[in-house]
Amino acid sequence: MGNTESALNNENLDSLLSGITIPPQPQVLVDIQMETAMPDFNLENIASIISKDVGLSGWVLKAVNSSFFGLRNKITSISQAINLLGVTTVINIVNAVSITDVLSSEDIASLGLFWDNATDVASACAIFSKKLCFASPDEAYTLGLFHDCAIPLLSLKHANYFEILKQAYQQDSVRITEIENQQLQTNHAVIGYYVAKSWKLPTYICEAIADHHKVDEVFHENNSSDSQKKNLLAVLKIAEHYIGSYKNIGHQKVDHEFEKLKPTLLGYLGISDLDLDDLRDDLLEQGIIHN
Repeated sequence: MGNTESALNNENLDSLLSGITIPPQPQVLVDIQMETAMPDFNLENIASIISKDVGLSGWVLKAVNSSFFGLRNKITSISQAINLLGVTTVINIVNAVSITDVLSSEDIASLGLFWDNATDVASACAIFSKKLCFASPDEAYTLGLFHDCAIPLLSLKHANYFEILKQAYQQDSVRITEIENQQLQTNHAVIGYYVAKSWKLPTYICEAIADHHKVDEVFHENNSSDSQKKNLLAVLKIAEHYIGSYKNIGHQKVDHEFEKLKPTLLGYLGISDLDLDDLRDDLLEQGIIHN
C-alpha cells in the first residue's frame, strides 16, 4: 500500500475524493453488529450504543418519523424506534447512515443487495476466523463489513458504476480494480482505504481494504510484518466466495478471482478442499447461506 499512498499523497487526492462524502468513524455500527451477533442480544443495549452518537441518533429519529415509514405517532427515543420498527429495520438505517448521510430512500433501496452482502461477508469472516484460529474475529468482522465501503460512495458519484463493476467481475485475467482504474482513474479499494483511514481503523485493516483485490501480490511478498493483514485477507477472500460477492456485486456465475487465488489461500492457511467444504457447511448450519 505504500506505493499507492505515496502516489495519492498530494494534490491528486483532492481530485480523487471530489464529490465523495467521507463518513464518520464506524465504531457505533461495529458495536451494534457485534451486539446483534450474540444469541441473547439486548435491545436496550443496542439503543444505548446508538444513543452514544448524537448525530446518528438524530438521523435515526428523523428517518423513523418520516412519511417513508408511515407511523402515526412521533417517535421520541431510540428505544421506541427499535420497539416499534424492529431491530432489523433500525440496523438497516444505521448501516446506510454509517456509510454516507447523503443517501436518499431510493438510494438505500437500490443498495439493499450490497448491504446484505456486506453483513453476510462480515458474519462469515468472524465464523471462519474462529474456526481456523486465524485473525481476531472482531477484526475479521470489521474488515468483512467495511472492505467494500466505497462502493456506495462511488455509485453516488458515477451513475454507471455498477455496470463498471459488472464488467470488472467478468474478467478472468485482469484485476477487478484495474477495470475501475481504466474507466474512473480510481477504484473502490483505494477510496475504501482513505475512508477507513479517516475512521482511524488500524493500519493493517486499512491496508487490507486497499489490497483486497490484489491478494496475489500481497501473498507473494516476503514481509513478516504483514502477517495480520495476510491472515485477515485470507479469511476475507474465502468469506466473499461462499457468500457470493461475485454474484451479488459482480452479477457473475463464476468467481474468477477466487479460482486464481485458491491454491495460494489453501497453502497459506494449511487447509484442504475438504476443509473448505466444512467452512461452507458452517455457514449452512447457521443459516447465513442456503443450498
